[in-house]
Amino acid sequence: MNDQNKPQEPFTKPMALNLKFEEVAITGVAIYFLTRHSLGFSFWVWIPLFLMPDLSMLGYLFNNRVGALTYNLFHHRGLALLLSAAGFLLHQEIMISLGILLFAHSSFDRMFGYGLKYNDSFNHTSLGWTGKNKTLQ
Repeated sequence: MNDQNKPQEPFTKPMALNLKFEEVAITGVAIYFLTRHSLGFSFWVWIPLFLMPDLSMLGYLFNNRVGALTYNLFHHRGLALLLSAAGFLLHQEIMISLGILLFAHSSFDRMFGYGLKYNDSFNHTSLGWTGKNKTLQ
């Protein structure tokens, strides 16, 4: 395969590392705010709740389009911020907590290279390709 046909990585290694450190910081700050808005739940309750947005991957049981739609809906930080802001304005602590939870989870996923999904493949994300064959498109 010549250089022209070789798939390009979306980021250089230093940039990818910089983005990972940024996501680590964002995740840490979001988890801190989640502890401030914990609804009185024990730490142990938040662990499975933190992983719940990944249930959105079940959309892939239908097809890639539905899977990408459901995954992106529950991993979109803009929606998470909107939910938290609405909770703040409406004085609804549960909305604030859910928004922070979605934000923290989304940043946590991005820390490991799982960005928003394209419709063509589960492994094709906004941060590049994931999986064993990440250099193959």
